[in-house]
Amino acid sequence: HPPTGTTDWRLGYFLQATDDDQFLIDAKTIWENPVETLVYDNRQVSKPQETLLRGLGLASRLYPGITSSLETEFPECCYLQPMEAYQFIKSVSARLEDNGLGVILPPSLANREGWANRLGLQIIAETPHNKQQNLGLKSLLKFQWQLAIGGKTISPAEFDRLVALNSPLVEINGEWVELREQDIKTAQNFFAARKQDLSLSLEEAIRISRGDTQVIEKLPVVSFDASGALQDLVTTLNDNQDIQPLPLPKNFQGQLRPYQQRGAAWLAFLERWGLGACLADDMGLGKSVQFLVFFLHLQEKNALQNPGLLLCPTSVLGNWSREIKKFAPQLKVLEFHGEKRPKGKKFAESAKEQDLVITCYSLVQRDLKLLQTVNWQVIVLDEAQNIKNYDSKQSQSVRKLEAKFRIALTGTPVENRLQELWSILDFLNPGYLGNKQFFQRRFAIPIEKYGDVASLNQLRSLVQPFILRRLKTDRSIIQDLPEKQEMTVFCGLSSEQADLYQTVVDDTLKTIEGAEGIEKQGLVLALLTKLKQICNHPSLYLKEKILPQNQTPLTEAPLTEAQLQDFQNRSAKIQRLEALVEELIAEGDRALLFTQFVEWGHLLKAYFEARHHREILFLHGGTRKADRETLIDRFQEDPQAPRLLILSLKAGGVGLNLTRANHVFHVDRWWNPAVENQATDRAFRIGQTRKVQVHKFVCTGTLEERIHDLIESKKALADQVVIVTGK
Repeated sequence: HPPTGTTDWRLGYFLQATDDDQFLIDAKTIWENPVETLVYDNRQVSKPQETLLRGLGLASRLYPGITSSLETEFPECCYLQPMEAYQFIKSVSARLEDNGLGVILPPSLANREGWANRLGLQIIAETPHNKQQNLGLKSLLKFQWQLAIGGKTISPAEFDRLVALNSPLVEINGEWVELREQDIKTAQNFFAARKQDLSLSLEEAIRISRGDTQVIEKLPVVSFDASGALQDLVTTLNDNQDIQPLPLPKNFQGQLRPYQQRGAAWLAFLERWGLGACLADDMGLGKSVQFLVFFLHLQEKNALQNPGLLLCPTSVLGNWSREIKKFAPQLKVLEFHGEKRPKGKKFAESAKEQDLVITCYSLVQRDLKLLQTVNWQVIVLDEAQNIKNYDSKQSQSVRKLEAKFRIALTGTPVENRLQELWSILDFLNPGYLGNKQFFQRRFAIPIEKYGDVASLNQLRSLVQPFILRRLKTDRSIIQDLPEKQEMTVFCGLSSEQADLYQTVVDDTLKTIEGAEGIEKQGLVLALLTKLKQICNHPSLYLKEKILPQNQTPLTEAPLTEAQLQDFQNRSAKIQRLEALVEELIAEGDRALLFTQFVEWGHLLKAYFEARHHREILFLHGGTRKADRETLIDRFQEDPQAPRLLILSLKAGGVGLNLTRANHVFHVDRWWNPAVENQATDRAFRIGQTRKVQVHKFVCTGTLEERIHDLIESKKALADQVVIVTGK
């Protein structure tokens, strides 16, 4: 580097040992000793002058800047102007090293990845008050800033002195650092405007602490220190293991596992800061109980000035009522549902007298204005994947509801695409991940399309503070839940199925060729549905009835043995399913059979009832609410209840506790792994005492095999993005 009092940099020439980069002989010593073998520092160096000249010759071809110095009789060094030295360090040194030449730089510049200790802002921030309640992402912080470079703060006068040197490399306290031209201009503009009214929001502070968007007013933030309560927040967001479990509220009836206590405390922690929380524990780990403990905690602290609003699918309204009666019977709850639900002023008056109002997603759009008449303290979305499609009317309506604190409960924050994660996070903390188009450009496309690891890591880092996810398979979380064994049941097609499958493909493809636009898309979707139906059974595709409508085979003319055998022979899938069902009934086990086709459910019910001469239960979208709860109670509690429960995927895939079953059959495959997992976890959840066996049916060589492969790839995407938290 420059000798004292000069600006030019000295580039010296040395011989370096190949086995010890600290062993150096300077050029002056070599020229002063014209010998065949030089003994230096107890080492022998053969032909030192020839070796040095050969090396300098190679170096001059790679970097012509040293050529003129080699024209002297005994070249020892050359001198570089500051810009030449900058270019040498930035690019030339690497080129020389790649060709076997050693380069030794000043220590502060040696690490080319990190040597650019850029000019930027050093920030010290704190909250306006030490114990701020419901601060919120957009709230402004108190903070101080100073210019810094090379890890040292500098005054405006010192900055002017460095700029006057007109050098891209400057020395500060004995350290050489880079002073970029663009950074100089940015800082000068910054001073010219004298940004005394700079603002820093809590959102920006969190982003900076997570290593994202480290820029304020176009100046990089090179150092960020949080103090006081803000330091506690940043530390806890980075590692939620420090959160102390909540003491159990007096009005809670029951016991909590340690991870559930921690989950409730995590919700309470984020609520104090007004930051939205996604409790994404694996299905069956008791998200509802954790929410109830948190809610009772707010009530006990007299922090519930207004009622809470809980949104859930219609199918689990009854389940929530039961959970509350069991664990929090003293909560005043209004179930806002059905034709007799209160309207107008009566609703607002009734809601204000409650602790919690429960309603379903389907009513939000219809009764939005009514729901907006109440000031909600907390809004909770159960099965929050119901708002994964940002553009749907249901999702848009939910986003128009205001509350001090927002919670999303979902076992599947990512189902198919990263946009779904964005949609849930944008409900919880609007704007935190940018708008939809920005997120697609910055994260979704790079990660999903190109597998960009840097973008994936950045996204994980940004969402981690607001998502708490624990897995049932983690023994540190729960030790007494049996294992889940998943197996894919591959089966072929019967000859009738194979012929039908090929015919439908050939015929539809001919029609598709002549179609365009929406018509073409419709034909493709219809083809996919038809092929899945054929994989189940020809009767499903051909719309054949194997029993007269509304006839119960146990009491009126059951199917003959010949009819049963014929039905079984026509589908390879039913043959395999029958063998497995027969075995589990003999063992005294119970099973859930999931299908996306209600008609297939009816056919399966008729077949198995006739085949085994016993009642089979069937839960689908047309089942009335009262009948649904009776059916579930019977399956769960009655020792004499039917062993098989058939469920349509839409009606029975979420919110139910069916732990009496220890077998789960996915008779036909849905595109979405999260939907299948939710269905499986009706049985694989707390309360289950036996190993759960999951059987996923796939017809080889068909569309189902493609769906199976697609599901596996989607699982990998979901697992990559959301960090699993211990304990």
